[in-house]
Amino acid sequence: MKCWLNLIFLFIFTCSSTCFGEVIIDKPTQRVLIGYGLERYTGKGEPNFADTSASSFQSLESKVPNLGISPADIWFRLPVTNKDKEKLELLLEIAYPLLDEVELFVPSSNGHYNSIKLGEHQSFSARKYKVPNYAFDIQLPGNEKTIFFLRIKSTEQIILPIYLSNERSFLKEMNDDSLLSGIYIGIVGIMAIYNLFLFFSVRERGYLYYVLYVLCAGITQMGIKGYSFQYLWPNWIYFATKGPIIFGCLSGLCALLFADSFLQLPKNAPRSRRVITVFIILFVIGSLLTLLNLTQPAFMVMQLTTGAGSLFVLYLSYRVMINGYKPAKYFVYGWTILLLGSVVFLLKDYGILKYNDFTSNAVQIASVVEMALLSFGLAYSINILKEEKEASQVRELAISLENEKLIREQNIVLEQKVDERTRELTESNESLQTTLTHLKETQSQLVEAEKMASLGQLTAGVAHEINNPINFVTSNVAPLKRDIKMIWETLEEVERIAFKEGISDTEKQSQIKKFKDDQDIDYLKTEVDFLLKGMHDGAHRTAEIVKSLRIFSRVDEDTLKFADLNEGLESTMVILNSLLNNTIEVDKIYGDMPKVECHAGKLNQVFLNIVTNAIYAVNKKFNHDVGGKICIETGVQEDNTAVFIKIADNGIGIPKEIHERIFEPFFTTKDVGEGTGLGMSIAYNTIAKHHGKIIVDSEVGQGTSFTLLIPIQQNN
Repeated sequence: MKCWLNLIFLFIFTCSSTCFGEVIIDKPTQRVLIGYGLERYTGKGEPNFADTSASSFQSLESKVPNLGISPADIWFRLPVTNKDKEKLELLLEIAYPLLDEVELFVPSSNGHYNSIKLGEHQSFSARKYKVPNYAFDIQLPGNEKTIFFLRIKSTEQIILPIYLSNERSFLKEMNDDSLLSGIYIGIVGIMAIYNLFLFFSVRERGYLYYVLYVLCAGITQMGIKGYSFQYLWPNWIYFATKGPIIFGCLSGLCALLFADSFLQLPKNAPRSRRVITVFIILFVIGSLLTLLNLTQPAFMVMQLTTGAGSLFVLYLSYRVMINGYKPAKYFVYGWTILLLGSVVFLLKDYGILKYNDFTSNAVQIASVVEMALLSFGLAYSINILKEEKEASQVRELAISLENEKLIREQNIVLEQKVDERTRELTESNESLQTTLTHLKETQSQLVEAEKMASLGQLTAGVAHEINNPINFVTSNVAPLKRDIKMIWETLEEVERIAFKEGISDTEKQSQIKKFKDDQDIDYLKTEVDFLLKGMHDGAHRTAEIVKSLRIFSRVDEDTLKFADLNEGLESTMVILNSLLNNTIEVDKIYGDMPKVECHAGKLNQVFLNIVTNAIYAVNKKFNHDVGGKICIETGVQEDNTAVFIKIADNGIGIPKEIHERIFEPFFTTKDVGEGTGLGMSIAYNTIAKHHGKIIVDSEVGQGTSFTLLIPIQQNN
C-alpha cells in the first residue's frame, strides 16, 4: 500500500505549481507559455467580432486555462507587448488539437483585423504547418503593445495551452513530440501484432480482445494528440471531431470484454457480469449519440462510463486476485497505473495540476506500462493453463496405464466370453435363418392368397358380366332359327308358284301375296331385325368386357410403361360392375390427364382393392339397399409433376384410432373369411414403389376418401 502512495505522490509532485505574469516578449529564443495573459469575454449572448472588440474582458490568470465544456463560442483577448526595438515575426501556437474551430483576429497596418481560421472543421491540408497543433504567423512591432482576439469552439473539454515561439523552436518541439508519439504508436503496433500472432497460435479469445483494446486505445490517444486527423482521415472533417469519442467508446468496450475473458468472470465473479453488460450498453449508447451528431452528450457519456467502468473493473480484478487467481495481479498493477495516468490527465484538464509534457502525456505513458503488464499477464495465464494441462496429462497417463493393466486382465476373460457368445450367436443365426425362410415362404403364400382372392373376385365379376350378354345371344338363337326356317319355306313356295305352268302372272302374284299374308312376312322381318340387333349388342358387350379384362390384367408387370390411368379405372369398374348390384351410384369425373409412367397392372390392382373396400363400406352402412355412392375423380396436380386419383365413398368411415394401422399387413376390420388384411398393405407398397403417396381422409358415419398421388415420370 505504501508503494502505491509513494507512486501517486511522485505523479503529483512531478506537476509543479504555476506562476502568472504579464505577457512581455523580448526576442524569445525558446517556446514560451503565455496563457496567463488571456482575457475572456464576459458579456451576454453570442456576439460577433465587432461587438467583442469593444466589450469588456476579464483576465483568466492561468498559464493553461481550462474552460470545461461549452456549447457556445468563447471569445478571448490577448495583449502582447514587444519590448524589443525591432519587429518580431513569431508563431502563436495552441497546443490542444481537440478544438473544432479556432479563429485568430490579427491587426493589420490600416487598423483593421484579419481573420485566420483553423480547427477540426477545416481540412487538414488547408494548414500551413502540417502539425496537429494550431500555429499562426504573427508580427509584433517594436516597442508596441499588440492586441489579438481569439474565438474558440469545441464539443470536448476546452483547454488552451498557448505558446509563442520562433519557427526553429516550434519545429524542434513538434519533432520531439512526433518522435514520442511515434515511439508510442510503434509500441502499440508491436503489442498488437505480437499478441495477434499469439491469438492465431493458441486460439485464446483473451488475446483477440487484448489486440482490439490496444488498437482502439492507441487510435484514441493519437486522436487526442491530433495525429489521427493528420494521418488517418485528414480530409474527413466529419470524423475528425467524432473519431476520438467513437474510438474511446470502442476502447472501453474492448477493455471490458478483455477483463471478462482475462479475469474469467463467468467462473470467478459471475454476478458482476450484469454490471459489465450495463457499461457495455453505455459505451454503445455513447457511440450512437456520436453518430447522431449529439457529440457533447456522447463525450460526457464516454467520460463518465470510462471513469466508473475503470474503477469497477479495478475493484473486480482486486477481488479476483485476493480470491487466489494469480494472473489477476498483472491486471491490478496495469489497471492501477493506467488509472493513475488518467487521474493525472484529468486533474490537468480541470486545472488542478500543471499543464506540461508529463501531464499531457500521462495517459500514453501509463497505457504503455499497462499494455506491457497485461501482455505479461496473458502470457502468465497461458503458462498456468499449460501447467494445468501438463498436470492433467500426467494424471491421464497414470489412469491410462492403470486402465491398460485392467484391460489386459480383462481381455482373457472377454476372449473366453466372446468365444461362448460367438457359438451362441452362430446357433441363433441358424435358427433366425430358418425362421426367416419360413416367414418368406409364409409371406409368399399370403400374397398368393391375396392374389387368388382377388382373382376369385375378378373371375366371379367377369363371369357375371359375360354371362348376361351370352345368355341374351343364346336365348335369341332358337327364335332366329325358327324365323329363318319360315323364310326358307317362303322362298321355296314363291319359287314353286313362279315356275308353275298354266297360270297367268297376275294369278301367280295373287297366290304369292296370299302366302305372304298367311305367313305374316312383315312381322317376320321385324322380328329377325330385333333378334339380330340383340345378338349384336350381346356380342359387342362381351367384346368390351374382354377388352376391359385385357386392360386390367396387364402382362408387362416388370417394365415401366406409359399408360392411361383413366382407362385402367374404367376397366376396373367394368369388372366390379356386378358388385354394385344397381344399388350403389357411381360418379366418374375423369380429368384430362397425360399418360403416366407406371406398372399399369399393379396400379389396377390398387384401384380394385380400394374400390372393393369402398363397396364393402357402403353395403355395410346401407345393408345392400339404395343410397350408397362412390365418386371417382382424376386430374393433374398444380405443379404438373403428378396426377391424382381420388376415390371417395359415403360408407361407414374409419375410426381415428385405427387410421395409422390401415396399411399394416394382416390388419383388417372385416369379418373372418371376408378379407386377408393384405390388400391395403399391397396397395401402399405399390404406390411407394411408384414414388407416390396415399392420403386418407375419413369420418365415422360420413365416409372415406383415398387420394393417390403418382408422379407422371419415374426418375430412377
